[in-house]
Parts: sequence; C-alpha cells; structure tokens
Amino acid sequence: MSAGAASRTGGEAGDESRDEPLDEALDEALVDALTFSWSELPTLSADLPGTGGTLRHEPDDFDVREIPLYLPEGRGSHTYLRVEKVGLTTRDLVRTLVAEGIPERSIGVAGLKDKHARTEQWLSVPRRFEGAAEALDAVAGVRVLEESRHRNKLGIGHLRGNRFTIVIRGTVGDARARAEAALAAVAGRGIPNYFGPQRFGRFGRNAVDGALAVRGVRVPGGRMLTRFFVGALQSQLFNALLAERVRDGTFGTLLRGDWARKHDTGGTFEVEDVAAEAPRAAALAVSATIPLHGSRVRPSKDEAGERERRALERFGLTWEDLAGRGEGGGAKRLANAGRRGDRRMSRLVALDVSVADERDALRITFDLPRGSYATTLVREITKVEFDAPTVEAEPDEG
Repeated sequence: MSAGAASRTGGEAGDESRDEPLDEALDEALVDALTFSWSELPTLSADLPGTGGTLRHEPDDFDVREIPLYLPEGRGSHTYLRVEKVGLTTRDLVRTLVAEGIPERSIGVAGLKDKHARTEQWLSVPRRFEGAAEALDAVAGVRVLEESRHRNKLGIGHLRGNRFTIVIRGTVGDARARAEAALAAVAGRGIPNYFGPQRFGRFGRNAVDGALAVRGVRVPGGRMLTRFFVGALQSQLFNALLAERVRDGTFGTLLRGDWARKHDTGGTFEVEDVAAEAPRAAALAVSATIPLHGSRVRPSKDEAGERERRALERFGLTWEDLAGRGEGGGAKRLANAGRRGDRRMSRLVALDVSVADERDALRITFDLPRGSYATTLVREITKVEFDAPTVEAEPDEG
C-alpha cells in the first residue's frame, strides 16, 4: 500500500509523510509519470512573455461566482440558498448543515468552490429543514444572500460555468499589454482544458493511489477516496494526452477516430473525414474530446485510438484496467468505485474577457464553462505555475 495516500488528498484522512516508501507495484519512474507537474503541460502562448505576479494575496483577489444552469422557481420541495463564503471550502458548508441534522445525501451543490477566495454558490436542502439558512449565516465568513424554493435537489454539474474576477499582484510594468497579447494568441485557438493541480492533492500524487487501486492494492479511505484517487488517475491520463497534442501541433485540429464535440450544443460525433471537419475545428465550433477512461467509454479508433493506447502503455495500464474489467481485485474495486468515465473537451473558450490595470496589479475578469480551471487561463497570461501541489487546495470548480 502506498504510504501517505490519504494525506495527498488535502489532509482530511491522514497526516502521513509522502517520503515513506511507495508500494512495490509502482517503480519510481512510473510514480514520477503519475505525479502532477505544470512543467509537463505546455502553454499555447509559450513564445510570448508573461506578466509574472502572485495570486491570492487576499481573498478578494480571487472571486468566483456561479453561473447557474437554472434559477429556483420560487416553489417546490427544496430550499435553495445562494451563499457567499470566504476562507472556507464547500465541504465546510456541507458539514455545517450536517451538524444541524440534515443528512449529507440530502444536501445539493452544483460544484466545489475554492477555500482561498471569495466565492458565491447555490446549495439546496429539503424544505422541511427550516434552520439551514440561519445555521449557515451563523458561521464566520458566510453570508446567505438569497433563499428560494425549487422542485428538485441541486445536483453536481447543474451550472453553466463560473464568473472569475482575479487580481494578479506584483506584475511587470507592461503587464496589461503582455496579458492582451497572450489572450489574443489563444482567442482563435482556444485554451488547453487541463485539469489543474487542485485535482491532484497537496503533493500532486493522488493519481499514484489511483493506479494502485486499479492494480488491486487497497488504498486508505474506503470507496469515497478510491473514487477520488481514480478520478485523479483519469485526469492525469487526460492531461498527458492533451499535452501531447499541444506539443505536436494537433491541439486545434481533429484526428481520424476522434470523438469531437460541438461547443454550442454539446453534440458529439466520431470524426471519419478529417478534411471535411477541419473548417469547423479552425473556427472553434467543434473540438476534439479526450477520454476520462471508465466502464462506459469506448476506445477511439484509428490515429486517435493509437494515441490513447500509447498513453495508457506509458502509465502501465490498459483500457480494460480502467473499465473495471482487468484481472485481479482491482477490477471489482474499480467497478465499486463507480467510475463510469466520460469524454472531456480538449479546448476551452473563455467568454467576456476583460483586462484592467490596478496599480502594480492586473485585474482579469472572464467566464469559463463548468469543470474548467481558472489557473489554466491565468497561467497563459503570467507564465507562473500557480497553485503548485504542495499546499492544501480545492478545485476552482470540481
């Protein structure tokens, strides 16, 4: 078993040191390959100078507001609460409600919000729990901004995206010009939709434990943390495949065998005629998707499928391993972890982007779709590897 597995999630399940020996199932080269590192993920505007600077000097420097998929109707069996928080995780809000006697499974959130920020999000609880708003308002750093009703529980992913307002302090003198140049460089090509370091725990090694779980090694934390670790493994594989396409110039194009997705409707289709689809890819109307391997995701064909096979081989895995059909105890454990898999868009399109000077700082405002990481865009501008995986963090949007 890998020592220190639980501590790599962000500290809730243990406090072991990552320096203790890992399980013999993984050699050091494979551990390195499975460990998150910004240096392995190239930017698209690498030839342009960055602004430099620092993030999160104070909570108001990182402001995140949910863009809901729908608004509460004003009537129904669930209470919806729009909540602002500072210095707390979404899990902290959930724990507060659980302490009031509300079952955790009855509490709805659309996504996770960062601790080191000022954030706004919706939560839901069954209407019969009348003290939810008061319980949250009593917590330091929390304000309930709105209360309404709706017919269903809020679910993960029930949001269009997030609105970010980020202040980067300590930037160079011509920071605004540099930022605008970097944004112009990616505007017509999209932004690599990498999973950020928050996904991989304090030491960037949650994917290591995901690989151990797939191999049948029992990792700490039970089913819930196994899901978390395997999710990190899926994310590490995704990042590796995406980084390859950025490096070799196929990031903005389609390959034969790709499953492409339309940016406007989300419709997905298999690419058979690359030339016929090239104009839509060039116009950022469609982008390739990359698998988050799981039981319900089929391998791609042709060139795209060959790339997927090589990436799995690099990590010592097969498609069957991640579909829960491999040999040994890992298959059953993976299936029990509920990882069905999905496909994720390779490119992001940032909307309503604006840049403004603020003394020795830069203020950037933009919208991103759900599931994406603001630090991916900010890194294109600054060329600084923010949120390095050495401190506790929670996803900008999980």
